[in-house]
Amino acid sequence: MKNNILIAFFLLSSTYCFSQTEIYWWDLARINYTEKFFPAYGENFLYPEFSEHMKSLEGKKVALTGYFLNIDPSGKMFILSKNPMASCFFCGMGGPETAVELQFKSKPTFKTDDVLYVTGTLKLNKDDVQHFNYIMTDCEAQKME
Repeated sequence: MKNNILIAFFLLSSTYCFSQTEIYWWDLARINYTEKFFPAYGENFLYPEFSEHMKSLEGKKVALTGYFLNIDPSGKMFILSKNPMASCFFCGMGGPETAVELQFKSKPTFKTDDVLYVTGTLKLNKDDVQHFNYIMTDCEAQKME
């Protein structure tokens, strides 16, 4: 009986652990940009062309590890960055592909520069310049020790 419980636990936990696709920062870097004029803003913005690999993952559950950044004083926008805050995208140390917008199920309590393992549903964003090119929705995260 004890062995059956252990086997059931292993099967259930392994299904949970492997139910998402692991993505890496180099996957996100396979992107091309062209300038596109957005009439609503009266200026050009970088317009992404996502790789076929990333397109195939849109709408699927993915996992990514990076640095947590809380850049919004109101606590409503959170980012996972390839780099810590001191050398992140906003400081000129990378492009838009080095940061992913995180939309959590509930407000996180992590601190800036905590290293997180985040799972969520991947959304690719081309047209809404108010949001990042890569977005993970329904996020859950755990701090890496």
